[in-house]
Amino acid sequence: MGGERFGSFGLATPPARQAIAAEDAIALLKIGAAKPGSLLGYGNGRSYGDSCQNDAGMVIDMRPLNRIRAFNAETGVIEADAGVLLSDIISHAAPFGFFPAVVPGTQFVTLGGAIANDVHGKNHHRRGTFGCHVEAFMLLRSDGKTYRCSETDNARLFRATIGGMGLTGLILSASIRLMRVPSLDIVEKATRFSDLGEFFELAEAADQANEYAVAWIDQLAGGHGRGRGLLFTGNHAEHGSHAAARAGSRLAVPAQPPFNVLNRPFLTVFNAAYRWKKARSAAPRQTGYQGFFFPLDGVRDWNRFYGPRGLFQHQSVVPEAAARRAIPALLEAARQAGQGSFLTVLKRFGGVRSPALLSFPRPGYTLTLDFPNRGERTLRLLAELDRMTVDAGGAVNPYKDARMGAETFAASFPEWQRLEALRDPAFLSSFWARTAKKLDARRGTAEAAE
Repeated sequence: MGGERFGSFGLATPPARQAIAAEDAIALLKIGAAKPGSLLGYGNGRSYGDSCQNDAGMVIDMRPLNRIRAFNAETGVIEADAGVLLSDIISHAAPFGFFPAVVPGTQFVTLGGAIANDVHGKNHHRRGTFGCHVEAFMLLRSDGKTYRCSETDNARLFRATIGGMGLTGLILSASIRLMRVPSLDIVEKATRFSDLGEFFELAEAADQANEYAVAWIDQLAGGHGRGRGLLFTGNHAEHGSHAAARAGSRLAVPAQPPFNVLNRPFLTVFNAAYRWKKARSAAPRQTGYQGFFFPLDGVRDWNRFYGPRGLFQHQSVVPEAAARRAIPALLEAARQAGQGSFLTVLKRFGGVRSPALLSFPRPGYTLTLDFPNRGERTLRLLAELDRMTVDAGGAVNPYKDARMGAETFAASFPEWQRLEALRDPAFLSSFWARTAKKLDARRGTAEAAE
C-alpha cells in the first residue's frame, strides 16, 4: 500500500511511501515485533503537513476500523472504533438529539485523529477542545499490551495521547460525550466589521452571547478596507431538523490543475462576492449545520485548486494582551510579502483547559492563513510569521504545519519533553523527527560536552 491514498491535505509534502493495514499492524504490535520508529497511525489525511506522515517507516491505515460499537441515547456517550468519521457519528446520534460538542472545519476526520490532534472548533470559549469530551480510549502499545486510558485509568497516557499526534501508540477505539442540542440547524448571524479594531470590540461579547463565533477576514482588502471582515455567530435552532444531511458533495475537483487556480485576481473577486453574499442582511437566518460548520466539505478535493505544489496553512495563537498588536502585524506581513490567503479565519479561544499534555488552543486569538506553495518565497514568509508569533508569546499549530523549525516548536510547546518521555518507541512521525528529535539530539550533545 502507499501513494496518494496516504497523503497530507496540504499536498506540499510527499505522500507516505509505505503503509500497512490496521489488522497487520495490530498483530505486529501484540507480539512486540514492531521496530523503533517504524509506525504511525493514519486516519483520513486531513492534517495539512507531515504530522500524519512517517517517512522513515510506515503509516497504519485506520479507516477500515470504522464500527460504531455502542450509543447511550440518555447520556449521549458513544463508543466507536478509531477509524469512524465524525460524519458517521453525527448521522448516528442526530435522531436522538445529540451532536459532537466540538467539531473542526471538516466532518471527514476520524475519531482517532480528532483525539490525537485535540482538535478545536468555533466554540472553544464554551466547550474547550475535543479532548475535553473524551471519556476513555483503548491504546495498543509496542509492549504488546492494550491500555484502557481515562482520567482515572492510566491517566498519564490519557493526557499524553490527547493531542499527542499519534505518538503514544495506536488508538483502537474511544468513548466520547456528545452534546444534547434542540436541533442540528444553526441560527446564524453575520455582522460586518470595518477593521480589526472593531472586530476586537465585538469578539468577547459575541462569545458570551453565542455557542459559536468565528470571523472571516478579507485579507486582500487595502486602504480603508484593511482588516475588514464578517463575524459569524451561531446557536442551535430551537425548531429545526434532527436529520443528518448526506455527507459529501456531488461537486468535486476531478483532477489537479497544472497551476494554482487561486491567484490574486480570483481571490479579490471571490472575497468581494463572499462578503456581499453573506452580509446582505443583518438579520439572523436559520441554516443547515453542514454549511455553517463544514462549508469547504461542499467541494470534494478542493485542495487540488492549489495546483501540484499544494498549499501551506499557518495557524497561530497569541495571548489576548498581545492580539491587538500581533494579529494586524501578521496580516500585514503577508500583504507585504505579496501572498494572498484564500481562507483567513480569526477566532477567540477561551479559558477552558484541555486534559491534553500538549494542546494548541490556549486563551487568546487564533489566526489561520492558507498560502499557495511558491517555494522559498512562501517558506520565508512562514518563518517570519513563526518569529512574530513566538515573539508575541504565542504558538504555531503542529498539525497544520509542514515546515516549522525545532526552535519554533520548542517555544510553542515548552513541555514537549514530557510527551517524548511517554512516546511509544515504535511510533514516530516526520514532524516529530524534524522538531522534537532534533531538539533531543542537541540536548544530548550538549550534555555530553559538559
